[in-house]
Amino acid sequence: TNTNNTHPRTPTHTQPHSTAPLRSTSMSSVPSACSGPAFQSRKRPRRNRVSRAVRALVRETHLRASDLVLPLFVQEGENLETPIASLPGSSRLSIDLIVRKCEECVEYGVEGVALFPVIEDALKTESCEESVNPDGLLQRCVRAIKKACPELLVITDVALDPYSSQGHDGLVTEDGEIHNDRTLPMLAAMAVAQAEAGADVVAPSDMMDGRVGVIRDALDRRGFTNVLICSYAVKYASSFYAPFRDALDSAPKSGDKKTYQMDPANKREAVREAMLDEKEGADWLMVKPASLYLDVLHKVREVTTVPIAAYHVSGEYAMLQAAAKLGWLDFESVIMETLMSCRRAGADIIFTYAALEVAKKLKNSGEF
Repeated sequence: TNTNNTHPRTPTHTQPHSTAPLRSTSMSSVPSACSGPAFQSRKRPRRNRVSRAVRALVRETHLRASDLVLPLFVQEGENLETPIASLPGSSRLSIDLIVRKCEECVEYGVEGVALFPVIEDALKTESCEESVNPDGLLQRCVRAIKKACPELLVITDVALDPYSSQGHDGLVTEDGEIHNDRTLPMLAAMAVAQAEAGADVVAPSDMMDGRVGVIRDALDRRGFTNVLICSYAVKYASSFYAPFRDALDSAPKSGDKKTYQMDPANKREAVREAMLDEKEGADWLMVKPASLYLDVLHKVREVTTVPIAAYHVSGEYAMLQAAAKLGWLDFESVIMETLMSCRRAGADIIFTYAALEVAKKLKNSGEF
């Protein structure tokens, strides 16, 4: 028999004796639970997330296949595909297979491809003369793509490292200096050779000072006033380029690229670089890498009105693939979220090795 003045739910065999009455915990004794809503605010942000249709209508940023550019690595040969171990899902492709890949891009709404040539060691020299060969690998690839897919935008890389026996983006002096001003005429000649082959956009990635203006003048003198320049204006000396250098076998033979690529610690410098390249005539400005430098991307977006490209680089892509292979992440979900973050930060154009995968998903499911 319960002889204490306690609530019936209180276990008497463990409760010490007390003369103070215990507070009842029944719902009838908690007025706030039944007299009205505990949260009185009329502003409920969750209402704008209540259904897929509402979320789609109020979405601030959109990712479309037409925002994407697919980087491709072209090699000599025929019907030849060489997988890149450090860049899962990507391969070196012969020109005929590059053309097939481009036809797939057109089918799924990817508007552009960026070409990077894998140059044979025998053609690599200190003066990089193969870069201006009208019958070189890159130029032949451009012509083949434009013949098969004339509407597809072809973007070509302007830098000496694929052609250099030293593996640097500029000409190397006897004492090991990357000589800025001696490199500029060669970059201009490269850009003209690529335009003559049919390139729609030339993309100097070398980070030499003044190269955009020199290239613009050279193109205009030769009548290529409608060929665009996508300047790698803000290109950091990043460790996330390693799989790309494996793909091209273009790592520096000595030293590093820190005397011309930017210090990852700097953001104000990015604005200076972007503004200089815009003044020299760049039509697009690129930030590279992308997802690790969203603050920089956003900063550049705030100071210019020209289109901004972001390059989701090989290391950024490869680490997502590696985590997915181990079962730690769902690749499809994280790549969509990653690219959306680039768009949200201010990118108009995104270079990504996942361009075709994403475009296929978007075609099947609509905008992300």
